[in-house]
Amino acid sequence: MAYLEIILKVAEENRVAAAGVYQKYKQPFLDTVPGAESKELLVRDEDVQVLHGFTGVGEARAYLDSTLFKQDVVGGLAPLLAADPEVRIYDTV
Repeated sequence: MAYLEIILKVAEENRVAAAGVYQKYKQPFLDTVPGAESKELLVRDEDVQVLHGFTGVGEARAYLDSTLFKQDVVGGLAPLLAADPEVRIYDTV
């Protein structure tokens, strides 16, 4: 199992719109991305995190190069971000 964590700086007034992007692409992610197992939205005062579960690290890396991620997700979130996202990939042991 591997996790892709994307940390987003989103102003409070843009969080509803960012959550809408998450909801719009959650099911297509689960249905079409190879190795996708889960996707969760985590909200804190200081940021919003999207935690993606994959069968392996290779699938997580491949998702970052996919059209769904690059065009749809990033395209929808870009105008809502206050800073560049932080992207982290974790492998479980």
